[in-house]
Amino acid sequence: MIRHLPPVLLALALTASAAEAWQAGVDGTRCTLSHTEAAVSVHLTYDPAVPLYTITMTLPEPWPPSAEFGMRFDGPRPNTIRTTRHVVSPDRRSLSVSDRGFGNVLDGLQFNATATGFSGAAIVTLSLEGAAEPVARFRSCTETPSV
Repeated sequence: MIRHLPPVLLALALTASAAEAWQAGVDGTRCTLSHTEAAVSVHLTYDPAVPLYTITMTLPEPWPPSAEFGMRFDGPRPNTIRTTRHVVSPDRRSLSVSDRGFGNVLDGLQFNATATGFSGAAIVTLSLEGAAEPVARFRSCTETPSV
């Protein structure tokens, strides 16, 4: 059906559905932060009961096997972080990392222009436009879970 739209409206429709705004919230007792683009969906949680942070990046295609996962943040506060403690879902489309501290990840998301996840041959970049305020809300929630 979309192919019958005039080119300008088709481009607008594709742009509007290609990215979802960064969103902070609460799921039960866990703080959440999420964002979706055409090439990647990212979801962060903080569970104060453990306490534990988790970031999950989901792709349309499987992540390739790799011993390491990293994230590079580009912008005013560039940084690159790497880990060998990542877990891949059975269908290999979701890759997760959990840790008790996520300061470098949250700083990277809040204060930069893009974040690039990489593992093996897979490299995926997401925009951090509009992420600063939801990341700040997520940080507030992790201090007292109630966004």
